[in-house]
Amino acid sequence: MADTTTETRVPPSGPDLAAIWETGPGLKGWFSTVDHKEIGKRYLVTALVFLFIGGIEALVMRAQLAQPNQTLLSPAEYNQLFTMHGVTMIFLYALPMLSGFSNYLWPLLLGSRDMAFPRLNAFSYWVYLASGIFIYSTFLIGQAPNVGWFNYVPLAGKEYDPGVNIDVYALGLIFLGISTTVGAINFIVSLMRTRAPGMSINRMPILVWGTLTASVANLFAVPALSAACLLLWLDRQFGMHFFDPLGGGQPLLWQHLFWIFGHPWVYALVLPAMGIVSDGLPTFCRRPLVGYTAVALATVATMVVGFGVWVHHMFATGMPGLALSFFGAASMIIAIPSAVSVFAWLGTIWTGRPVFKTPFLYFSGFILLFVIGGVSGFMTAAVPLDWQLTDTYFVVAHLHYVLLGINVFPVIGGLYYWFPKITGRMANERLGAWSFWISFIGFNVAFMPMHLSGLRGMPRRIYTYPDHMGWDVSNLLTSLGSAILAIGLLLTLYNFWISRRRGGLAGPNPWDAATLEWSVPSPPPAYNFARIPIVASRHPLWEVRLKSVKSQSNLNSEIVLDDGRETPATSTLDAEADAVLRMPGDSLWPALLTAALAGIFFGLLFHLWWLSGVAAIFSIGFLAAWLAPVAPPDRAEEPLVG
Repeated sequence: MADTTTETRVPPSGPDLAAIWETGPGLKGWFSTVDHKEIGKRYLVTALVFLFIGGIEALVMRAQLAQPNQTLLSPAEYNQLFTMHGVTMIFLYALPMLSGFSNYLWPLLLGSRDMAFPRLNAFSYWVYLASGIFIYSTFLIGQAPNVGWFNYVPLAGKEYDPGVNIDVYALGLIFLGISTTVGAINFIVSLMRTRAPGMSINRMPILVWGTLTASVANLFAVPALSAACLLLWLDRQFGMHFFDPLGGGQPLLWQHLFWIFGHPWVYALVLPAMGIVSDGLPTFCRRPLVGYTAVALATVATMVVGFGVWVHHMFATGMPGLALSFFGAASMIIAIPSAVSVFAWLGTIWTGRPVFKTPFLYFSGFILLFVIGGVSGFMTAAVPLDWQLTDTYFVVAHLHYVLLGINVFPVIGGLYYWFPKITGRMANERLGAWSFWISFIGFNVAFMPMHLSGLRGMPRRIYTYPDHMGWDVSNLLTSLGSAILAIGLLLTLYNFWISRRRGGLAGPNPWDAATLEWSVPSPPPAYNFARIPIVASRHPLWEVRLKSVKSQSNLNSEIVLDDGRETPATSTLDAEADAVLRMPGDSLWPALLTAALAGIFFGLLFHLWWLSGVAAIFSIGFLAAWLAPVAPPDRAEEPLVG
């Protein structure tokens, strides 16, 4: 990755930065780009496609459940549909969408020109795309995953599900885990080494804190899921009996491994979204975030405590009373750091001068949904109540408020907020307001009645239900609300589509925001910053109006760095400049390596062992070519290895 030269080179003149940093033309350039902005946009678009697919699956299920005794879907079709809906929304939409924001924004927020490992960044996207295609491939032959997104054994065992349905789930999530893991490493190292001079850790935007916390958690959580999926695949293919009690295995082991991953993953889907709100909301309140330090610490504390609450998904499995008491208490305590963020947002609105633009509407709506989802989650932390609510639609309602309301609304608000920066044009405000109110009303009409369905005993994962059970009205409302929500989301996409072409020109800082990404043109140039900024506060663009800021940032410093692809390296805590990193250029190796890995997984899925073997050989070759040192033509003594 790095040239550790400690001297900052400031030549009086040099090659054009655009020529150095821009991606090459044509199809080769499209496949080989390592520009973090292009990768971020691809993440965003791909995740939106999966959101659209998951939404269609949800609408079909709601059509089935709108009235009793419907026969639109067979039980087998419904099982595949609700499983793929969950897998899509949780694994293929929620975190990749947030990764798209972070990939696009991190270097701009941090005052850098690229991520620490540009080729690894491209590799993470290609693996994400390939794993999504892999997971959906068996949908075409009617053998998609069909045991729920949590895939409990023994139902997921070979004796109950002999097709490839569960195999594609297990192998697909291992494949996707590669993308998540390398992406997390890239985010962590980027934060540690590529911040602008002066951007100490107490000056970083909260979005950076949220993504950093989620990335560190993923390094510990994702291996648990990958291990569980590998053990299950070995059970199914070779009779290894890890989860088979007749062979000395433990079915409950799957739940422990899955939820050790699953609950931190929930916070990984929420904390970056909360960071979007914490950074965007102050812009429209015309004041800095209330309690920045408390919110940053609460972000970290939420994830730390989140690793100690996974058993609250297993209260009904016969756990010892001491374990129930401990994990029930931990599940209640975790509400405290979340409440810190809520009060900080409310304080920011209350003490500010709110401007009711579309992003502000989505951020404010998110706060209400966050409180509702948090309260219903707090209720299930009480063990006796959880015993009554387990496997009912009350849990489904809570899940959607947490994973859809607390993720989708900040995401759409963030898309409206950074749309001018990404495209150079403003989104339509009238359409934006309509899209918010339709989505907000539709969301609550859809998922609030689910609480009532659950309290009346409706079990989750049923494909139909008889008449006169007391669930008819609430299910009809849920189905109608889902359709209204879909209209709101489609209106949002329509707004982005037409605004991309006909929206008013944005300019560098149309919202009068405070952070570094708004100091560069919209859309940003390939090199981000012509001169590397030197940061002196949390709000470098608001320093003149904030009397509490004693020193000013230098956004037009003398740090040019135009001798090839270069970006400054800084110390981890105080961001003191100590090196210059020479970054790699465009490369086809990430895409080629991903194609080889896909060959391995398809071979394993269909028992084409020869295909897996050949693909493994190609993978080793592509990886060796990737890691081979490359010397820049004008500086042969400094090999580039990153």
